Amino acid sequence: MNTHTIDAPLHGGADPEPIRFLDEAGNYAPSDSAAAFADELEGVGVEEFKLWYRDMVTTRAFDTECTHLQRQGQLALWVPSVGQEGCQVGLGRASEPQDHIFPAYREHAVAGIRGVDFVNVAKLFRGLTHGGWDVTDPANGNFHLYTLVLGAQAQHATGYALGQLLDAKREAGDTSLDPGEAGTATGNATMVFYGDGTSSQGDANESMVFAASYQTPEVFVVQNNRWAISVPVARQSRTPLYRRALGFGIRAVQIDGNDPLAAYAVGRRFLGLARTGQGPGYIEALTYRIGAHTTSDDPTRYREDGELESWQQRDPIERLEAYLRSLGVTDDFFEEVRVAADVEAKRVRDVILTLPSPTADSMFANVYSEPHPRIEEQRAWLERYEASFEEADVQGGVAK
Repeated sequence: MNTHTIDAPLHGGADPEPIRFLDEAGNYAPSDSAAAFADELEGVGVEEFKLWYRDMVTTRAFDTECTHLQRQGQLALWVPSVGQEGCQVGLGRASEPQDHIFPAYREHAVAGIRGVDFVNVAKLFRGLTHGGWDVTDPANGNFHLYTLVLGAQAQHATGYALGQLLDAKREAGDTSLDPGEAGTATGNATMVFYGDGTSSQGDANESMVFAASYQTPEVFVVQNNRWAISVPVARQSRTPLYRRALGFGIRAVQIDGNDPLAAYAVGRRFLGLARTGQGPGYIEALTYRIGAHTTSDDPTRYREDGELESWQQRDPIERLEAYLRSLGVTDDFFEEVRVAADVEAKRVRDVILTLPSPTADSMFANVYSEPHPRIEEQRAWLERYEASFEEADVQGGVAK
């Protein structure tokens, strides 16, 4: 049985205050609920906070540039993450290199932290690649591919975490599937990201069944950005989302998702528990999607201006900047970060516009790790099909 579950009151009772270290103005003002996690911030100081700030500003510059590229017809679609950088940076920095990360499709900050070149993220939305980056390349930091079939990544992550557990058990000489009371230390963990909308899908809930049953070394992160496209979270659930995880027997908390310190502290604790055989955790990060769900969406049709303005005042970048200034960081640093972020965004733009279109043969290249007769048959069919157009042009007297 999971002895580390953080209990919540029954439905109708008062929920604990979301875990927070920085208030909305950027002052260090921990909530009562943060006390249990304060030790996770020991040894984390101004240099780390400056790195986190750089992560967020660079991600937003890249994000903004990709939105411009889509509006100019250079990307087929773009999924903005503006407003959610605090949660992503805190959790991304809380992970260890051996951990595996399964994203949805707006975790741009986590991608950058784990080593994925932002060009490869943009390539996916330009239609130049079927995946985006090579997951097996160590340079990409065990950061798995974006998932546009939302919900699927929760099952992928739980399956991977179960594999981590079984590998550790076999190394210890245990071939059973029973996790046991104490569990098995794996030394690595899996973290999966999805949104409040995905939390209503069967895939996500089925994943929690297996995670709880086998005590997988896993952390579920739900970025509750208030809207599943045009459906508000209040319509999706009449109870805070973290309570759903408690019902599966998974430890769960709710954090201020615009506070990177809270995300880091809780993420570090939960990942540590997962790696040491103490089962899965669930983090509901309260944040807000400042922009559209994707560039094909018009949020002005379903959101009130006042709601948007309220959340813009809680910007995670501005919050961390205020905290850094209180620690003595000067204008020179912030200007240097802004310039460097703009340079990175321009680099992505310059590169993405010069990349060649993929060949048709590329769709067959990575289906299987080794040659497969069915794939070769399909490749040959496509070659014959394309050649038939050339033959028709010749017969019709059109020179190519």
